[in-house]
Amino acid sequence: MANTFETFESNVRSYCRSFPAVFVSAKGGVLTDDQGKTYIDFFSGAGGVNYGHNHPYIKQKLIEYLQSDGIIHALDMYTQPKAEFIDYFQTNILQPKGLDYKIQFTGPTGTNAVEAALKLARKYTGRTNIFAFMGAFHGMTAGSLALTTDSSSRAGAGMPLGGVTHIPAPYMYPQLDVISYMETLITDDHSGVEKPAAIVLEAVQADGGIYPMSAEFLQNLRALCDRHEILLVIDDIQAGCGRSGNFFAFEHAGIVPDLVTVSKSIGGIGMPMALLLMKPCFDIWTPGEHTGTFRGNQLSLVSAKAGLEVFINENVAAQVAEKEAIVADFMKNEIEPLHPQITTRGVGLLWGVDLSALGGNDLSKAVMHRCFEKGLVLERVGRDNAVMKLMPTLTVEPELLKQGLTILRDVLCEFVKE
Repeated sequence: MANTFETFESNVRSYCRSFPAVFVSAKGGVLTDDQGKTYIDFFSGAGGVNYGHNHPYIKQKLIEYLQSDGIIHALDMYTQPKAEFIDYFQTNILQPKGLDYKIQFTGPTGTNAVEAALKLARKYTGRTNIFAFMGAFHGMTAGSLALTTDSSSRAGAGMPLGGVTHIPAPYMYPQLDVISYMETLITDDHSGVEKPAAIVLEAVQADGGIYPMSAEFLQNLRALCDRHEILLVIDDIQAGCGRSGNFFAFEHAGIVPDLVTVSKSIGGIGMPMALLLMKPCFDIWTPGEHTGTFRGNQLSLVSAKAGLEVFINENVAAQVAEKEAIVADFMKNEIEPLHPQITTRGVGLLWGVDLSALGGNDLSKAVMHRCFEKGLVLERVGRDNAVMKLMPTLTVEPELLKQGLTILRDVLCEFVKE
């Protein structure tokens, strides 16, 4: 079967090179390949299955809808699943948090939502420049890729990527006041930088190496945007939907972004879906000005509502808090003592083990492959791909979580010598 992929599938395939197995089933936090071997999943579909694989409640809702002959493809026409999703999202997620957002269904993937946010910010302000942060990952289409800083991703564009000023992320230079730096760029008539329409960032840089943004930084950034009438756009595609502990990763700062992009686990069970949330005053679209054939996938809407119900009814936020404590304790007492140059960081169930001081890409790649051999799936992110990224399902059983962490520790012991 592997020859089929190698012969006929494009060279662009990626994750299969890191995890060379043919997977046939998945349940909860476990994957199974065609040889019957099981793997603990610390990848979670890059954040697409926060509530676990084949969650029984979400799956049953999809089965029931399919059996009812409900409409599947409806573009942006009015449907019962769309109405039910909107009502539930507004009533149970947004309104209790004091968030007044309109919802735009942009298309099936996160980059669709980011592109819509960029277009809307530029349309509203009449400005073209955007500020984004070094270490960012926002997508692989032209506009989103212009925000993204990973050199290998940008190299695939085949054209200049402009309209964006990249700002040092706050963790890069502790001595640099990043807010003051941006203030100077905006106000100095000799900065050579155009005032931006928006500042776009992840509240937790995930693919940049697992860097949570502090509440103070986000609050000061909100104030900067207010002072200069700049839209604050939070990309919550990967760190959202409960991954940080709160439903939105910016909640700890008590801020209200102007626009929020949401995708991945908003689809509940891995169904494709992306949203742009916007304060009502920014909804200046004309009908059909931003469209997409699959922005009305009814199975995604059914699955998305069921996923929100799981988040509420199973108190996933409390589950994440409990398991965050397990991971944090393991990092402090089992991983960091392995070598003084190993650093760890994270929030909720999004964590990184930074090996950049111990061999970077070569070491992380060896660790990843050895973990896979021992039945643990996890990827590498950050500069030089030197950070082991831990992203288990939010509903993972504590014992399975500890088992996966133990595999990682044992593998690191094989490769890291103090």
